[in-house]
Amino acid sequence: MTIKSKVPALGGEQSLNRYLAEIKKFPVLKPEQEYMLAKRYAEHEDTEAAAQLVTSHLRLVAKIAMGYRGYGLPVSDLISEGNVGLMQGVKKFEPDRGFRLATYAMWWIKASIQEYILRSWSLVKMGTTAAQKKLFFNLRRMKKNLEAFEDTDLHPDDVTTIATQLGVPEQEVVNMNRRMLMGGDASLNVSMRGDEEGAGQWQDWLTDDRPLQDETVADAEEKQVRHEMLVDAMDVLNDREKHILTERRLTENPQTLEELSQVYDVSRERIRQIEVRAFEKVQKAMQRIVGERLMPLAA
Repeated sequence: MTIKSKVPALGGEQSLNRYLAEIKKFPVLKPEQEYMLAKRYAEHEDTEAAAQLVTSHLRLVAKIAMGYRGYGLPVSDLISEGNVGLMQGVKKFEPDRGFRLATYAMWWIKASIQEYILRSWSLVKMGTTAAQKKLFFNLRRMKKNLEAFEDTDLHPDDVTTIATQLGVPEQEVVNMNRRMLMGGDASLNVSMRGDEEGAGQWQDWLTDDRPLQDETVADAEEKQVRHEMLVDAMDVLNDREKHILTERRLTENPQTLEELSQVYDVSRERIRQIEVRAFEKVQKAMQRIVGERLMPLAA
């Protein structure tokens, strides 16, 4: 019996609702259960143990896949690709490292789905640098945050904001937005049965009165991972840079340039320069740390 044979069949969009109902039947594992199953697979290649690990996290895959449904690709395909990533994550998982499987597998799931999208979208094939991929996968979210219209060109101010935050030229933002508009980008609120009134939307399918344990754990541990990476990245700074960056960008009530200039007896412009330089150093360190953590995904 293979791991894949334990996963409910997902034949296409027509069977998606049945699949989502089926995967809710698999129990969420307690930490000790997950650990013992992972040890059994790691030490004895027990496929039954691996299958239990996979099926208990299928809801997590579906939830992640739903976040990518606006790229105009079948949700069933996104889930299938995410399941492949989940299986790879289970095979590579090392339970003694202290993290829950959901936290580790999330990297594999997202990587698998994103690679599928990159293979499927012709517009991405026209530009696949790291910066362009970052722009591709963040543009929609940032447009929503800026309350920009989904189906029109961006306002110049919004273009500048997005380009600055993502570190790409403004023209690339304009070009990518236009390519996505021409690419048949689907709405985030697609009805499950076309225009039929009251049919409901795909995003409603995984709603539950109770939060999913695996998703809650994954979110909490992902925040912890990001915090740990930030702490590690801050080590590249000297004490003054660390203090200024913390007080300017990492506190709820940031200090002004004037306040810090008085602390260090330098000009406000000097404080601004130190802040910018420190931020750039931390950015580079974070990129290096993230790259090191994602190296297994390229193996």
